Amino acid sequence: MAARPVRTDSRRLTGPSRLLSRAGAVIEVTFPDRDGNRLIAGWRHHLHRMLEALGWTAELGELCWPGGASLAFTAPLDALYSATEVNEWAWDAAVADAGGEAEPAFDPAIAAIREHLAQERNPGLLALRDAARTHGVACLSDNRTASVGLGSGSRSWPVADLPQPAQVPWAEVHNVPTVLITGSNGKTTTVRLLAALVEAAGRVPGYTSTDGVRAGGETLASGDYAGSEGARLLLRDRRVETAILETARGGILRRGLPVECADVAVVTNIAEDHIGEFGVFDCAGLADVKLVVARAVPSSGRVVLNAEDPWLADRADAAGLAAPIVWFALDPSHPRVRAHVADGGQACVLQDGAFVLLGGTRRDTVAPVDALPITFGGAARHNVANALAAIAAAAALGLPTGAIARGLAGFAGSARDNPGRANLFDIGGVRVVVDFAHNPHGMAALGDLARALRGSGRVLVALGQAGDRDDASIRELARAAHALAPDHVIVKEMDKYRRGRAPGEVPALIVDELRRLGLPAESISTAPDDMGALRLALRWGRPGDLLLVTIHVDQQPALELLGSLTPS
Repeated sequence: MAARPVRTDSRRLTGPSRLLSRAGAVIEVTFPDRDGNRLIAGWRHHLHRMLEALGWTAELGELCWPGGASLAFTAPLDALYSATEVNEWAWDAAVADAGGEAEPAFDPAIAAIREHLAQERNPGLLALRDAARTHGVACLSDNRTASVGLGSGSRSWPVADLPQPAQVPWAEVHNVPTVLITGSNGKTTTVRLLAALVEAAGRVPGYTSTDGVRAGGETLASGDYAGSEGARLLLRDRRVETAILETARGGILRRGLPVECADVAVVTNIAEDHIGEFGVFDCAGLADVKLVVARAVPSSGRVVLNAEDPWLADRADAAGLAAPIVWFALDPSHPRVRAHVADGGQACVLQDGAFVLLGGTRRDTVAPVDALPITFGGAARHNVANALAAIAAAAALGLPTGAIARGLAGFAGSARDNPGRANLFDIGGVRVVVDFAHNPHGMAALGDLARALRGSGRVLVALGQAGDRDDASIRELARAAHALAPDHVIVKEMDKYRRGRAPGEVPALIVDELRRLGLPAESISTAPDDMGALRLALRWGRPGDLLLVTIHVDQQPALELLGSLTPS
């Protein structure tokens, strides 16, 4: 708890967010609990003063917690930087009032903001946006480019040289089906699998993920693009006929959604991860953040949710969704699924060893689970769940069942199809599984696969964790790894993701927890990074062993090394 009020962050929200239905500005603040109500009331008062002077009407959004808050308001699309200054001034004035200090002078402040507005405002952009809304198509903009329509129906221009709305060839402008996919685990696999199903149906897919942006079989960018920047890059590519956007928690909280409207939204699951950031202190709050994607889907679309996730089931009822829900579940007799289908709703379930779509009295068998290699015959239950989500989304897009089945059969789950996610290599009898498991939920899912693959040999686990988790979460990951009953554990440093932690601090926490759980010191090794952990694991392994290696930074070099060691 802060000794005095502090403004810790101020930023633009370029799309719909947890707090607002459209673009605006947000500040993060901390304060002594006793002063919270007075400070927030003061912020509202001074914000309204400034908005009235500017002639703006705004929707306010507030999220409060003990000792802090996120405070936001909507603002014109071409005035978001100025809006952050408005927000900051209103808070600073509230702090001054609460502390009995002289508030920041209003007249100089409004004069300075108006000067910034004069430089920032772009009437041509607002005219283009309004015309796009009239024609029922999207309008995307950033500091350099503005566009109307999506994918194959898009047209783009420099923001400094926009056409008059009458000059736009509106007859050629249209949107393409757009899917938003989020969740704590399984997002990237679900995105890639859905892209394969779309391609099998004869459409050109494009997708964004934490690994990059791909359109028409080409990689447009590599790295973490599960946010607005990657989405805009993809949605302006005129090859794309269906867009699939991985939508990460961080992007939703930092900038909002990349689009105002989507045809389908998918939330795979909720797991305790990234707790304590941006006002998210529990799984209920995390579910609310993830369900922002669902609120972007109109009544004509579909929202695909995991019926077996208690947080989603609980929070979806309170989310006020416009679109019908399609539930998915491994258990076809799940009470929520049964009641939903009986009431005429749709679901996708695992039934009698097959993926099955349910809707009212209809029961369409899509394919046997064995047809999808990434399920390992159903043993990788997390990938069975990911497949159910992708199939439900594909059906919501109107893809034929036969095309969905072809896409499932063709998705091998290899380092080519699904790099870094449950990739299995056999190197001289040593089986190596490379995965992205980065939280206890993901580690437990990896354990399901390990139990199916484990023979009479030994098991090794290589893991690491980013520094922006609290100590309890880091120790919980160690406990999840220990639950796999490993014979040896390699704990790696993740220097790129230390995020304020001292070198060696996170590995030390993991090692300490493993020792506390009874793992002998000689059964624990440390490595400086992904590649060091992988090489150490390969030296340790012998025929019959199973190596479970999590890779978070050096995915491509790791897969290339393993590929070079695997007989062709």
